[in-house]
Amino acid sequence: MGSGFSKKKKQAKQLQQQLSMMQDALSKAEAVGTAGGGLVTVTLGGDHSMKSVKIKPECVDPEDVEGLEDLIKAAYSDAFEKLGAQTQQSMPGLGGGLPFF
Repeated sequence: MGSGFSKKKKQAKQLQQQLSMMQDALSKAEAVGTAGGGLVTVTLGGDHSMKSVKIKPECVDPEDVEGLEDLIKAAYSDAFEKLGAQTQQSMPGLGGGLPFF
């Protein structure tokens, strides 16, 4: 029983190191989302913070503010999905056989 616990303890330590490395990598990650054929671009950081929003002048119409709002939301959603995909790709095999994963 002692060696089994020791093995699980070692696996947990390795998992902790993997998580730390992934958190570091993800904090440096960025994802760019676009909407309206590139009229609106949103860049998110790995912590899901919004790094930038770029809006091309031709999509700014004072008569259609709702349309611009929709484009910004769509670009944000696109970037959010891409960041989620990056996160999933960076975590294959995480858990290393620990029973609670």
